[in-house]
Amino acid sequence: MKYSFSLAAFATFVAATPTPSLEKKDAVAACSSAVTLAAGSNPFTGRTLHANSVYAKEINDAMANVTDASIQAAGAAVAKVGTFLWIDTIARIPLVATMMAETPCTDIMGIVIYDLPGRDCAAKASNGELATGSLDKYKSDYIDPIAAAIKAAPNVAVALIIEPDSLPNLVTNANLTTCSSASSDYQSGVAYALETLNLPNVAMYIDAGHGGWLGWDANLQPGADMLTKVYKAAGSPKQVFGISTNVAGWNAWSANPGEFSTTSDAQYNKCQDEKRYVNAICPLLETGGMPNHAIIDTGRNAVQGLRNAWGDWCNVNGAGFGVRPTTTIDDPLVDAFVWVKPGGESDGTSDASASRYDSFCGKPDAFSPAPQAGQWNEAYFEMLLKNAKPAFP
Repeated sequence: MKYSFSLAAFATFVAATPTPSLEKKDAVAACSSAVTLAAGSNPFTGRTLHANSVYAKEINDAMANVTDASIQAAGAAVAKVGTFLWIDTIARIPLVATMMAETPCTDIMGIVIYDLPGRDCAAKASNGELATGSLDKYKSDYIDPIAAAIKAAPNVAVALIIEPDSLPNLVTNANLTTCSSASSDYQSGVAYALETLNLPNVAMYIDAGHGGWLGWDANLQPGADMLTKVYKAAGSPKQVFGISTNVAGWNAWSANPGEFSTTSDAQYNKCQDEKRYVNAICPLLETGGMPNHAIIDTGRNAVQGLRNAWGDWCNVNGAGFGVRPTTTIDDPLVDAFVWVKPGGESDGTSDASASRYDSFCGKPDAFSPAPQAGQWNEAYFEMLLKNAKPAFP
């Protein structure tokens, strides 16, 4: 996904992946009664983000081809870390029911809703399957069956991240024809998702980009306004708990003075880390009448100072797995650190001749070689292991 903004350019992330096979899971003990995630509570408190069998199998299959015992052990440890599952195509929707069935009462299942018509309107590497104008299909063939699968499992707690990058793109990339033409579908589609997935056992977080994107002075209020506008268009659903930030991103939670604090335009962005961003945008959301807690993706943000610019988003070279999912955080606005982007899956191909090639994946600070977005990159996974903070055993 690629984005630009008023004073700098930025981008982030992931793309469609083929429907995978699953790692066999032992039978689990589901909750004995229906789960209710109360508005205003922290849905992650007392629950572990579920380590889903899709990502676990992806890792375990890769480790079967590795001979280094230390890498095998570390890889096996990563497979046990809770990570969100991306439902980025209609074909992957059956995985939702599978995930509900394997999630024990001790866990909360994390799912990313990600298939808007004209998805990633400023991107090349991760455009979606639905063309702009396919809103009815998005509703009937994508959102409705996901909602049905979750309704069928009321005893399972679920956290949903709603359409990464979509609303932020409308704030900063309205000058692009692809984004302006998708604007109606984005706003109506997100509103429909929020309204339809507003179920008692669900906690929804609307994606809000990150500090290097909507954190610019010129983007903060318009960004908050866009999020609250769509939230209210959905009828202010009570199961919206707030926002997600840094999804598939690289920004530090707390960095002083900040990764890009010495650049010539740094004076126009006080949000040099996600902590400052959350504390800048969340009060604006509250003023606008929207819940204002946040979850932060720390899956690949262990190492700072790797990028040449905020906008270098693809397969950043030298990255490492970050802090594991936790609710022990020094900020009352944050519900949890979570892993959203499955580490090891490519952000986009480095092959300049490929049809989905994005020039950001050929930047000097991007890892190469890299396969198509969503495909496994074993060398990159091993780099994330090597540079993990805290380290894996």
